[in-house]
Amino acid sequence: MKNRFFALVFLLWTSPTLAADFTLTSTDIAAGGRLASAQVFNGFGCTGENLSPHLAWANPPAETKSFVITAYDPDAPTGSGWWHWVAFNIPADARSLGSGASRNAGKLPAGTVEGRSDYGTVGFGGACPPPGAPAHRYIFKITALKVEKLDLPSDASAALVGYMTTMNALGSAQMVAFYGR
Repeated sequence: MKNRFFALVFLLWTSPTLAADFTLTSTDIAAGGRLASAQVFNGFGCTGENLSPHLAWANPPAETKSFVITAYDPDAPTGSGWWHWVAFNIPADARSLGSGASRNAGKLPAGTVEGRSDYGTVGFGGACPPPGAPAHRYIFKITALKVEKLDLPSDASAALVGYMTTMNALGSAQMVAFYGR
């Protein structure tokens, strides 16, 4: 019983809260809707445009010093889900990323670093679930951090970025979209 209590306290202490006033929106993705072909991978049998979506956020915690953006598919048949995108060290004064910002330094805020997706490449990799599977959930998340930067290599895995994000999180906002084929 004692170990469960400490595990719960640790989980609550290290997990970012989803704050009602901290919001994430997109002009490219409808929350609860289907991803467009622009956000579908071009490869593995999928024929999309592989463009990162426009994302905008508002009302982050006042103490925010930087942000992390992730895109994750918990339904991928891997045993651990699939990381489609991770971008970190986004400056605290940033409030949006435009469509197609991934892998385009001119569209990313100065200092932003993109980590490696589960496709094995740096930057956004679109949706591409197995054919015939039920539609997968794609969770786009912005997390506000209490540190100005995560001291990680530019090719850091999404799991490593996720660990450091959780350890430094102040709060987060997310939206979920679906895609199946």
